Amino acid sequence: MQLTEQVIQAYAGQRRKMIEEQLVNRGIKDLAVMEAMSRVPRHLFVNSSLQHRAYGDCPLPIGENQTISQPYIVALMTQTLQLKGEERVLEIGTGSGYQTAIMAELAAQVFTIERVKPIARKSKELLAQLGYANIVFKVFDGTYGWRDQSPFDAILVTASTPEVPSALLEQLSDRGRLIAPVGGKEDQALVVFNKSGDRLVRREIGRCKFVPLIGKFGWPEEEQTNE
Repeated sequence: MQLTEQVIQAYAGQRRKMIEEQLVNRGIKDLAVMEAMSRVPRHLFVNSSLQHRAYGDCPLPIGENQTISQPYIVALMTQTLQLKGEERVLEIGTGSGYQTAIMAELAAQVFTIERVKPIARKSKELLAQLGYANIVFKVFDGTYGWRDQSPFDAILVTASTPEVPSALLEQLSDRGRLIAPVGGKEDQALVVFNKSGDRLVRREIGRCKFVPLIGKFGWPEEEQTNE
């Protein structure tokens, strides 16, 4: 698909409606997050057969047993990181690349890891077509993090884990923030860690349901579900 301005701006009305009904009405207050979500063409991050549903209030399949998160969850997780424009961010689970693009709009640099090669390749190509030059990609087991690029001001995990891998917490900078869905396979809590010196403060901000984080320090591959 050639990414003409017309293609990118398609569904602009639905984007505005998404922001008003799904974000503002649920308490999203970060104007920068809402502006980023108004710019990023979410419909390009799903299969063409699902583009008419791209701005709906639900996750959508993207293949390989993975999903693109519902818009509200993307906004909530991004808002929680409190990005101001100078941060180096680590994303565990590139997936469709939509969350990656939102953070690339708001941070200085995004380092993103995806374990599934076909998904990583597709996302990288699309994000390059959209003109993002501040994203660094890696195909790897994200539960290890990206130690040689650490520390990170913010870390966002886009798949559920029984507990946050210690490697990720260790790669946070002082005053860094990490958000991840933590819990079992059917239900998780969105958990936020704030680091100050050697101290980590943990809090929960809501319930959620994500696909599992597969890796050495996440769920074993044989336990992956088809959700």
